[in-house]
Amino acid sequence: MNFTIKPTEDHIKLGQLLKAVNLVSSGSEGKAVILNGEVEVNGEVCLMRGKKIVSGDKVSFNGEIIEVS
Repeated sequence: MNFTIKPTEDHIKLGQLLKAVNLVSSGSEGKAVILNGEVEVNGEVCLMRGKKIVSGDKVSFNGEIIEVS
């Protein structure tokens, strides 16, 4: 399943995004998968859980794709 999300502000932090679409159950789980290199932003592994995700970004995790619009 792929997700499309529109943040209420001009950005959303990566860890918050994973939790918002229920791909992780907690902030600590989100932190772990990001620091383990399991999350890609725009095709590149991202190790920063506070990375600001903006409109046009694509986040991949565990076979799921989140498009931010």
